[in-house]
Amino acid sequence: MPRVHHLLLIAALIHALPARCADSGRPSLDAGYRQMYNLQFDQAHQTFAQWKSAHPFDPLGSVSDAAAYLFSEFDRLHILQGEFFLRDDNFRKSRRLTPDPAARKAFDQDLAVAGEQAAHALARSATDENALFAVILANGLRADYDALIEKRYFSSFNSMKTSRLTAEKLLSLDPTYYDAYLAVGVENYMLSLKPAPVRWLLRMGGGATDREEGLKQLRLTAEKGRYLGPFARLLLAVAALRDKNISQAKQFLLDLSREFPGNRLYREELGRLK
Repeated sequence: MPRVHHLLLIAALIHALPARCADSGRPSLDAGYRQMYNLQFDQAHQTFAQWKSAHPFDPLGSVSDAAAYLFSEFDRLHILQGEFFLRDDNFRKSRRLTPDPAARKAFDQDLAVAGEQAAHALARSATDENALFAVILANGLRADYDALIEKRYFSSFNSMKTSRLTAEKLLSLDPTYYDAYLAVGVENYMLSLKPAPVRWLLRMGGGATDREEGLKQLRLTAEKGRYLGPFARLLLAVAALRDKNISQAKQFLLDLSREFPGNRLYREELGRLK
C-alpha cells in the first residue's frame, strides 16, 4: 500500500474512534455537562472533580461544578417547571422554597474558588478567554440562584449585567466563543418581559432589554454553543411557548428529550403540550 494511502487509512481509523478513547480516558468538561443535563448530578460532580484535578489552575472546573449544584437545586425544587413553564401566578406566589444548605455551601465555595482562579489568570493576561468565560458563567449562575431561588432580584440584576458586560468583552476578542452569547441573550430576553416602566428603570441602570436581540443571541448559543447549547434551546422553547408557537416549542423539547433521555423535564413538558 502506498505510504499516503496508509496514512489516510490511519487518519480515518483515528477519526472513527470514540472521543473518550482518543482522549485516553482523561476527564472531559463536555461529559460533565452532558451528565448534568441528564440529571446525573453525582456523576457530573465526579467528572468535574476529576477535571479540576487534571487542571488545578483553570477556573472552568470549579464554575462548572457550581453549575451542577445549581441545576440539582432547580431539579429538586422544580424551579424550571414553576418559573418557566407554568402560567399559574398563584402557584408561583404560594411556593415556599427551602434551599439545601449543603448544596448552597458547596455552590458558594465553587464560585469563590473559580473567582480567585479567574482573577489570577486575568492578572497574568487580561485576554485569557477561559478566565473571562468563567467570570461570565459565575455571574450568570449567581444571578439565577438569587432570582429563582432566593428572590433577590436587585442582586440578580447586578450579577446578570456583569455577566453580560464580560461576555461582550470576550466576544470582542473571540466572536466564535458561542457559549458567551447566552449571557447577552438571557439579559435582553428576560428583562424584555418586564412591564414597560420596569424596563425603563432597568435601562437607566445599564440593563439590556431588547427582546429580538436576546432571541438572536440565544439562537447562536443554541446552534453552536459547546457547554450551554442545551440550556439555550430550553430557553428558546420557553420563548416559543410565550409566543404561542406550540409546534416550535414541541420540536425544541423533542430534540432535547432525545439528546438527554434521562431528563424527565423535557418529556413532562412535551406531555402537557399534547
